[in-house]
Order: sequence, then C-alpha cells, then structure tokens
Amino acid sequence: MGSDYLTNPLVFLFQTLFDLYILVVLLRFLLQLVRADFYNPISQFVVKITSPLLLPLRRVVPAVRGLDTASLVLAWGLKTLELVLVLWFTAGSLSLLLPLLMAIPELVELTINIFFWAILIQAILSWVNPGVYNPASALLYSLTLPLLRPAQRIIPPIGGIDLSPMAVMLGLIVLKMLILPPLRGLAVTLGA
Repeated sequence: MGSDYLTNPLVFLFQTLFDLYILVVLLRFLLQLVRADFYNPISQFVVKITSPLLLPLRRVVPAVRGLDTASLVLAWGLKTLELVLVLWFTAGSLSLLLPLLMAIPELVELTINIFFWAILIQAILSWVNPGVYNPASALLYSLTLPLLRPAQRIIPPIGGIDLSPMAVMLGLIVLKMLILPPLRGLAVTLGA
C-alpha cells in the first residue's frame, strides 16, 4: 500500500509525458503523410519539438517510399520504453518482448484516436466559428481531408448539413473494435 502511494502518481506522470511526446511524433508522421503546410506555426512547433530525437535517428533509419519511417520507429521505441517502465514500476518485471509487441496496437489505437478527435474538433469548429482561418483549423482540415473526402462523395449534405464526419467517426470506432483486440491478443500470445 505504501509503495502504491508513490508509484501510481509517478507512473501517471511519466505515462502522460511519454504519451504527449509520442502523440507529437505521430502527428509529425501524419502531417508529412498528408502533406500538410510545413510553414504552419503548429507544424513548426511539431518539427522543433521532435527534431532533437528524430534527426539523429534519421541517420540510421532511412525513409521508405517517401514515408518518414524514422518517426514511426521513434514512436515505437518510446512506447516500448514507456511500457517497460510501467511494468518495472508496477510489477517489478523487466520484460522487453511483450512491451515491444504491445507498443504496436497502442500506436494503432493512438493513430485512430488522432483522426477521431481531429474530425470531432474540426466539426465543432465548423459549427462555432465557420469560415474563420486559424492555423489549427488549417492543419485539422489537411489531416482529416483524406478520410472525409471519400465519405463526402458517398454521403451528400442533407439540408446543408455534412454528415460525413459522423460516418467517418463511426467507421473509426468500428475499426478500433475490429483491429485492436486481435492485435493485442497476438502481441500477448507472442510476448508470453
């Protein structure tokens, strides 16, 4: 009981810090993938905060077909380190294989969550402050357009209301339900 008193806040703190940085690293990958505006102030923030760890890694991990694989490797390594530390603090285990494998479904879930929340925030901004430019809405538009455009072709606006964001968000939730349990099960099976 006494060790949980300090362990839980400590685990929460470093999980939060790791998760925020991993989020920014994945955002860098995704923003490059959708070719978002590099000169956007938010893009510049993402580049500056991830460059100290990413630039040295790029010397070892080359891009594959134009994809910034170093960003994915960095996110995977950081998530693995986070899971190793959580296991060590909570269970006293220093297993490496299970966290290495469990990091994959965790990153898939985070990627799906990024798209889900980006679409939700973009939809809310379009209701609250339509037609006003700001750097965040421009990046959200760039990030969500590859998912929303196909849905907008299938689902036309009804009475001036675009229902495609709702359809894509539902699709992302179903995707999580279909993909994550088998991935986690496979990771546990292989990591055991």
